[in-house]
Amino acid sequence: MKKKYQAMVLSCMDPRFQPIVFNYLKKKKLSGKYSSFTITGSAIGVTTSKFKKWHKTFWDNFETSVKLHNIKKLIVINHRDCGAAKIVNGNKIFDKFNETKIHRASFDEIRKKFKKKYPRLKIELKLISLNKKIENF
Repeated sequence: MKKKYQAMVLSCMDPRFQPIVFNYLKKKKLSGKYSSFTITGSAIGVTTSKFKKWHKTFWDNFETSVKLHNIKKLIVINHRDCGAAKIVNGNKIFDKFNETKIHRASFDEIRKKFKKKYPRLKIELKLISLNKKIENF
Protein backbone atom coordinates (compact mmCIF):
# COMPACT_ATOMS: atom_id res chain seq x y z
CA MET A 1 0.00 0.00 0.00
CA LYS A 2 1.34 3.43 -0.96
CA LYS A 3 1.77 5.71 2.05
CA LYS A 4 0.05 9.07 1.65
CA TYR A 5 2.38 11.94 2.26
CA GLN A 6 0.99 15.42 2.52
CA ALA A 7 3.68 17.65 1.10
CA MET A 8 7.04 18.20 -0.43
CA VAL A 9 9.18 20.73 1.39
CA LEU A 10 11.66 22.83 -0.56
CA SER A 11 14.19 24.41 1.80
CA CYS A 12 17.73 25.75 1.88
CA MET A 13 20.78 23.68 2.79
CA ASP A 14 22.06 26.33 5.26
CA PRO A 15 22.88 24.38 8.46
CA ARG A 16 21.66 27.25 10.68
CA PHE A 17 18.11 26.72 9.45
CA GLN A 18 17.85 22.93 9.49
CA PRO A 19 16.66 22.72 13.12
CA ILE A 20 14.29 25.68 12.60
CA VAL A 21 12.70 24.07 9.53
CA PHE A 22 12.52 20.66 11.24
CA ASN A 23 10.84 22.11 14.35
CA TYR A 24 8.42 24.19 12.26
CA LEU A 25 7.32 21.10 10.32
CA LYS A 26 7.06 19.07 13.52
CA LYS A 27 4.84 21.77 15.05
CA LYS A 28 2.64 21.58 11.92
CA LYS A 29 2.32 17.82 12.59
CA LEU A 30 4.06 16.95 9.33
CA SER A 31 6.78 14.69 10.77
CA GLY A 32 7.00 11.63 8.53
CA LYS A 33 4.47 13.10 6.10
CA TYR A 34 6.64 15.06 3.68
CA SER A 35 9.29 14.58 1.04
CA SER A 36 12.23 16.92 1.30
CA PHE A 37 14.27 18.73 -1.34
CA THR A 38 17.10 20.82 0.06
CA ILE A 39 19.14 23.11 -2.18
CA THR A 40 21.08 26.35 -1.87
CA GLY A 41 18.63 29.25 -1.68
CA SER A 42 15.46 27.13 -1.72
CA ALA A 43 13.16 28.96 -4.19
CA ILE A 44 16.02 31.25 -5.19
CA GLY A 45 18.05 28.21 -6.23
CA VAL A 46 15.30 26.82 -8.44
CA THR A 47 14.11 30.06 -10.07
CA THR A 48 16.95 32.53 -10.69
CA SER A 49 19.26 32.53 -13.71
CA LYS A 50 22.34 32.36 -11.44
CA PHE A 51 21.40 28.75 -10.65
CA LYS A 52 19.72 27.79 -13.94
CA LYS A 53 21.29 24.31 -14.10
CA TRP A 54 19.42 23.32 -10.91
CA HIS A 55 15.89 24.17 -12.10
CA LYS A 56 15.21 20.98 -14.06
CA THR A 57 16.52 18.81 -11.23
CA PHE A 58 14.01 20.29 -8.81
CA TRP A 59 11.03 19.96 -11.16
CA ASP A 60 11.97 16.39 -12.11
CA ASN A 61 12.29 15.52 -8.43
CA PHE A 62 8.95 17.15 -7.60
CA GLU A 63 7.20 15.25 -10.42
CA THR A 64 8.64 11.99 -9.12
CA SER A 65 7.52 12.79 -5.56
CA VAL A 66 4.00 13.54 -6.78
CA LYS A 67 3.88 10.15 -8.49
CA LEU A 68 5.54 8.09 -5.76
CA HIS A 69 4.24 9.84 -2.67
CA ASN A 70 0.94 11.29 -3.79
CA ILE A 71 2.04 14.82 -2.87
CA LYS A 72 -0.76 17.39 -2.69
CA LYS A 73 1.16 20.47 -1.60
CA LEU A 74 4.52 22.19 -2.00
CA ILE A 75 5.83 24.06 1.03
CA VAL A 76 8.65 26.44 0.11
CA ILE A 77 10.77 27.73 2.97
CA ASN A 78 13.31 30.46 2.22
CA HIS A 79 15.27 32.19 4.97
CA ARG A 80 16.69 35.57 5.93
CA ASP A 81 20.46 36.18 5.72
CA CYS A 82 20.53 33.92 2.66
CA GLY A 83 23.83 33.43 0.84
CA ALA A 84 22.07 32.69 -2.46
CA ALA A 85 20.16 35.98 -2.15
CA LYS A 86 23.50 37.73 -1.60
CA ILE A 87 24.86 36.14 -4.79
CA VAL A 88 21.78 37.20 -6.78
CA ASN A 89 22.00 40.69 -5.26
CA GLY A 90 25.51 41.14 -6.66
CA ASN A 91 27.30 44.34 -5.69
CA LYS A 92 24.18 46.21 -4.56
CA ILE A 93 23.63 47.02 -0.91
CA PHE A 94 22.30 43.89 0.77
CA ASP A 95 19.69 45.20 3.17
CA LYS A 96 16.32 43.84 4.30
CA PHE A 97 14.52 45.66 1.47
CA ASN A 98 16.71 44.18 -1.30
CA GLU A 99 16.73 40.75 0.28
CA THR A 100 12.93 40.74 0.57
CA LYS A 101 12.70 41.79 -3.09
CA ILE A 102 14.81 38.78 -4.11
CA HIS A 103 12.77 36.38 -1.98
CA ARG A 104 9.50 37.83 -3.30
CA ALA A 105 10.69 37.47 -6.91
CA SER A 106 11.67 33.84 -6.31
CA PHE A 107 8.31 33.15 -4.65
CA ASP A 108 6.41 34.81 -7.50
CA GLU A 109 8.34 32.79 -10.08
CA ILE A 110 7.97 29.43 -8.35
CA ARG A 111 4.26 30.09 -7.72
CA LYS A 112 3.72 30.94 -11.40
CA LYS A 113 5.51 27.81 -12.65
CA PHE A 114 3.90 25.61 -10.01
CA LYS A 115 0.35 26.76 -10.76
CA LYS A 116 0.92 26.24 -14.48
CA LYS A 117 2.23 22.68 -14.00
CA TYR A 118 0.09 21.67 -11.03
CA PRO A 119 -3.11 23.76 -10.97
CA ARG A 120 -4.84 21.37 -8.56
CA LEU A 121 -2.09 21.28 -5.97
CA LYS A 122 -1.50 23.79 -3.18
CA ILE A 123 1.59 25.87 -2.49
CA GLU A 124 2.72 27.61 0.69
CA LEU A 125 5.51 30.18 0.69
CA LYS A 126 7.39 30.97 3.92
CA LEU A 127 10.32 33.16 4.86
CA ILE A 128 11.98 32.28 8.16
CA SER A 129 14.41 34.35 10.23
CA LEU A 130 17.10 33.07 12.57
CA ASN A 131 14.86 34.22 15.44
CA LYS A 132 12.24 31.76 14.06
CA LYS A 133 9.88 34.49 12.90
CA ILE A 134 7.87 33.20 9.94
CA GLU A 135 6.53 35.44 7.20
CA ASN A 136 3.92 34.17 4.73
CA PHE A 137 4.06 35.24 1.09
